[in-house]
Amino acid sequence: MEIVVFLIVGLFVLLGSFLMLTVAIAFFKEPDGISRINALGPATALGLPLIITGSYIYSTWLQGFSFSLLLKSIATVIALVLVSSVGSNVLARASYLSGCELDPATEPNELAEPADS
Repeated sequence: MEIVVFLIVGLFVLLGSFLMLTVAIAFFKEPDGISRINALGPATALGLPLIITGSYIYSTWLQGFSFSLLLKSIATVIALVLVSSVGSNVLARASYLSGCELDPATEPNELAEPADS
């Protein structure tokens, strides 16, 4: 049973780490700041939750089931997704308003529209 748990945990952690590495490489290949901010989305939406899930499975195997650990893991994943989506939107808007140059191929340019107040 131990080898199965290690394989499952290893699969989750390695896949999450591979996604993080792929996003880090893609981050440096993007032509402008807005595209770089956009490239970070898969890391927080897929990579980190996979690593957290692997950590939860390993902790559950070592210590047994804990409802509080389950809630913490779920809350962490939900917070990552919510905070990263709002944060990347705010960061992209601030970059655009501060004069960050856009790649001419960036279409549609929804940031150029006035903000609703």
